[in-house]
Amino acid sequence: MSDRIKLFGTDEPPAASRLMTAGPLSVEFVSGGLRAIRFRGHEVLRAIAYVVRDRDWGTYDPPIEDLTIEEERDRFNLRFEAACEGPDGARLRYRARIAGEASGQLSFDVEALPSGAFETNRCGFCVLHPIEHLAGTAAEVEHVDGSLERSAFPDLIEPWQPFKDIRALTHEIAPGVRATCRMEGDIFEMEDQRAWSDASYKTYVRPLALPWPYRMASGVVERQAVTLTITGDAAALQPAAIQNGVIDIALGDATGETLPRFGLAVAPEEAEAALAGLARLKAIAPQYLLFHFDPLAGHGVDDLKRFASIAAECPEAGIALEFVLPARGDLDAECQAGAQAIREAGLRLDTLVVGPDADRGSTPPGSAWPDCPPLANIYAAARRAFPGVRLGGGMFSYFTELNRKRVPLEPLDFVTHATCPIVHAADDRSVMETLEAIPFITRSTRAFIGDKPYRLGPTTIGMRQNPYGSRIMPNPGNKRVPMAADDPRGRGLFGAAWAVGYAARLEGSGVEAWCGASLAGPRGLILGNGRVAPLFHVASGLARAAGDPRIGVTSSDRRRVDGYAHRDADRRSIVWLANLTPEPQTIRLPGRWRHWVLDEASFAEAASGEAPVALEAGDTIPLGPHAVVRLVSLGASRSGQDA
Repeated sequence: MSDRIKLFGTDEPPAASRLMTAGPLSVEFVSGGLRAIRFRGHEVLRAIAYVVRDRDWGTYDPPIEDLTIEEERDRFNLRFEAACEGPDGARLRYRARIAGEASGQLSFDVEALPSGAFETNRCGFCVLHPIEHLAGTAAEVEHVDGSLERSAFPDLIEPWQPFKDIRALTHEIAPGVRATCRMEGDIFEMEDQRAWSDASYKTYVRPLALPWPYRMASGVVERQAVTLTITGDAAALQPAAIQNGVIDIALGDATGETLPRFGLAVAPEEAEAALAGLARLKAIAPQYLLFHFDPLAGHGVDDLKRFASIAAECPEAGIALEFVLPARGDLDAECQAGAQAIREAGLRLDTLVVGPDADRGSTPPGSAWPDCPPLANIYAAARRAFPGVRLGGGMFSYFTELNRKRVPLEPLDFVTHATCPIVHAADDRSVMETLEAIPFITRSTRAFIGDKPYRLGPTTIGMRQNPYGSRIMPNPGNKRVPMAADDPRGRGLFGAAWAVGYAARLEGSGVEAWCGASLAGPRGLILGNGRVAPLFHVASGLARAAGDPRIGVTSSDRRRVDGYAHRDADRRSIVWLANLTPEPQTIRLPGRWRHWVLDEASFAEAASGEAPVALEAGDTIPLGPHAVVRLVSLGASRSGQDA
C-alpha cells in the first residue's frame, strides 16, 4: 500500500504548489489560482481564483495549458490558459495573467471566450479574506456607484451577504498598513463562507439575485481583473513570526464542560454493511446511532427493520431517527404513517429529528422560498404522532440553511444541523482550514438558540446530500472532488487527524451530542476485507470519552498540531493530538505519559482494528504527516491501567 493511500485514501497526488516572491510579497500558485497571499509574512488574502461552476454548483477543474513564469527578485509574471467543456459540448477557454511587485501590488486578470452558449451558475473571480484575525475588524467598502461604506467583517455569521455591489474592499494588515482589493469586470458581493465551514469571507462575481444557471454568449469576450495594493507605512511593518520547530502543548484546568455524546450515522443503503460489521460497532460503543428515513426516497418498513436489527445489537446506545417529512398534505397523517411504520418494524426510538422535504434544498438570497407548512405545525404533528420521544429540529443540511431559516425553539427539545468541508473546495489545505470556522458556527448558532440543547452532525468529509443542486458529485476516480459523497481522505490518516481537530474546535460550544462519523458506506469507518479506517480509533476514543470532563489544551501552533483532552474515571488525563499538516512535526508535552501513534508505520496494525502498541513517551514526540497520538498520564490511575 502506498504512502499516499495511507495518508489520503487515494494515490492522486496533492495539488502541486509553486511559491513566487517579489520582495516582501509572496504567493503560492496552485491549480490555476493563488493561495497564501502574504506581505512580509502577514496573510493578506487567503486566495484569489477564477472559478467556473456548473448548474449544480460543481466546480470545473481544467488542466493548466501553456504556462509561462518569469521571476526576478522584485517582480514576477505568470501566464496560462485553460478550457472547460460543458455537458452539451459548449466550451469556455480563458487566458490568465498574474503579476506581482515588491511594492505589494498584485494583479490577476482573465479574458474568457465561450464557443457555444456556455451554461454556468457562476464564472469569474472569487477572493477569499481570512477569518481568524479579521472577524469583527474594520472594513471599508467601495461600491460600484463610487460610494464608500465604513463597516466591519462580521463576527457572528450573518444569514445574508454582508456587503453587496462591491468594487473594492480595504482592511488593515497591521496598524498603519492597509490592503485594498479592487475587482473589475462585473458586480461583486460577499458571502460569509464560515456558514459552510469554509475559513474565509468570500467575495464573488455576479449577484445571487440574478438568475442562475445562465448562458455566456458564444464568441463574446468577458474580461475580469483583481488588483491588490498595499498602502501606508509598509516599510515599517515588522515581518510576521515564522512558526516552525517544536510545537509546545500545555494542559489547562477543567473547562467546566463535558465531552459530547458521540454518535454514528447509518443510512438505509448502508444498513446491510452495518449489520455485517456489528462487531466493529460494538467495539466503538457509540452513545447513539443516527438513522435516516425519507419516504420520498423510497425508504420503507424494510429499511426500518434493518435499523431495528442494528439497534437490537446495541442496547446501550440511544436511537435517533432523521425523518424527512414529505409535508405535501395532511401533516398528522404523514407523521402517523411514519410512526406506524416504525412500530411495525419494531424499531425502538428515543429521539426524532423531523424536517420538511422542502428544506432539504437551499434557498439562496434573492430566491423564492418553496411552499412549506409552518415549522411549528410540523413539530406539533410530530409531537402528537411520537409522544414521549425527544424531538429535534433544524436542518438535515448545514448551518447555512439553519441560519437562513431559524426554527421556532419552544416546540423543540434540541436544535441540530450538519457540516461538510467540501462544499466549495476539496483540496487538502482548504479542508483542514475548515476547522477554523467550527467555533464561529457553534457560537453563531448559540446566539439565536440560546441555551436550547444543541446537536451536531453528521460531520463527515464526504457530502451525504447536496442542498445546492440535483446531485452529489460522482467520484469514480477516487480523487479530491468538491461535493462528492465518497471522499477518500475519510479512509486515510488525514480523516483521523481532521476529526481530532474538529473535536478540539468544539471546546466551549456546549454541544450535547455529536455525530462525527458514519459506520459504513462511502463515508464509513468499516472498509472492505474486515479492515477499518484510522478514524475508527479516533471514534472509539471519542465514544469512550463522552461525558468526561474536558481539559483545556493549548498548542503553540494549532494550525500545525491541535487536539483535545479529558479526565477519565480513574482521574487520568487523556490527550489526543493530531498533526494537521502533510509535513512531519514534533511536539513537547511536560509530564510522564504513555502513548501510541496512528501513522504510516502503524497503519496496517490499526487497519486490523487493533490499537498500536503503547510506549512511554520521551520529552518530545515526533509525529509523521497527519499522524494522531493518544497520550495517557502516568501515576494517577487507581486501577493501574495505562494506554
